[in-house]
Amino acid sequence: MPIRTMRASGTPRTTGSPGAPDSAPGGTGTTAKARPQRAGLRGEGTWGWLFVSPMVLVLGLFMVLPILMALWVSLLHWDGQSNPFSGQADFVGLDNYRTLLSQDGLDRTLFATSLRNNAYYVLLTVPLQTVLALALALIVNQKMLRGRGALRTTFFFPSVTSSIAVSTVFLFLFQGSGAVNSMLSWIGLKGPNWFADPRGVLSLILSGLGIVDPERPAGMLADHSMMGLSWFEWLAGPSVAMCTIILLAVWTTSGSFMLIFLAALQNIPRELEESAAMEGVNRRQMLRHVTLPALCPVLFLVLTLGLISTWQVFDQVYVMGQGAPGNTTLTPAFLSYSAGFDNADFGQGSAIAFILLALILILTTFQRWALRERGVRTGRNR
Repeated sequence: MPIRTMRASGTPRTTGSPGAPDSAPGGTGTTAKARPQRAGLRGEGTWGWLFVSPMVLVLGLFMVLPILMALWVSLLHWDGQSNPFSGQADFVGLDNYRTLLSQDGLDRTLFATSLRNNAYYVLLTVPLQTVLALALALIVNQKMLRGRGALRTTFFFPSVTSSIAVSTVFLFLFQGSGAVNSMLSWIGLKGPNWFADPRGVLSLILSGLGIVDPERPAGMLADHSMMGLSWFEWLAGPSVAMCTIILLAVWTTSGSFMLIFLAALQNIPRELEESAAMEGVNRRQMLRHVTLPALCPVLFLVLTLGLISTWQVFDQVYVMGQGAPGNTTLTPAFLSYSAGFDNADFGQGSAIAFILLALILILTTFQRWALRERGVRTGRNR
């Protein structure tokens, strides 16, 4: 039953049931308003795609199309001297992938060696550079610290220096008679020949403790293998030469990640820190319960960028050894380059690149799952 109400002017007004929206006769008032809004959104979407179309075209020509071409090449036996789309190259299907993953031979052994080396490189470089970058950011974020600008520039400077130039400098520093071994001799230590030592660090430690003989490993370490490498070779750890490259990577990348952490630290609301200080929280508790939770999204970003970049390491390996000594600094990225440009087997080089891409995507997805926010689910109130 309609309810009669009075307007402010005193004239009666008829409305429907309480809570029902007013509409024009026929109920088309709301629809008439919604149609222009939807039309406006469609128009904005059209103009948006029109403005970004040049960049979409550039990305399609110089990124998507080359990726698709490389995927096709990975299915061929191609030496790079003919047109891969003219039928002159031999189509081998998944043989390149099968050779790398399941077929016994030198190719699979080299690929497994590169995966082992790169895995140790990632496991050591990513945590070290993340912890060092966070520590540097916490240091230069102190308001009472003098010369903060100079310190930020000093810490960031290695990140903007050419990696080829830095790698060349490290070659002189870590050679047998270099500055590093000279400083070690001052405290009575004899440094190794860094870039010519293929021994694994973990095997050296176990050998020093008398647990394992690196020259003649026995038991399960020698009797079992995976992808052509024995378990001892998988678990021997990074070589001394690879540890030098890890030090180089940590030193050159921590400055960039320091700036990311510093921007996130300066974006933390001051009220959180003041409230925690009023509660009597010390610095360690402040870092654990206030600062680190606020840095979780940035921490995920830094770990993801570090994971991707470390699995793609190439330039330091190219300058500092090209896999030597004994293939202990060989990485999948350099192996892909070597297969294509040194051995004229671009099909296998492309296959290595796509296996590496799949590995990076899997590890990034797992990392995203592991670092996701785990909130407590609450049921609906009944």
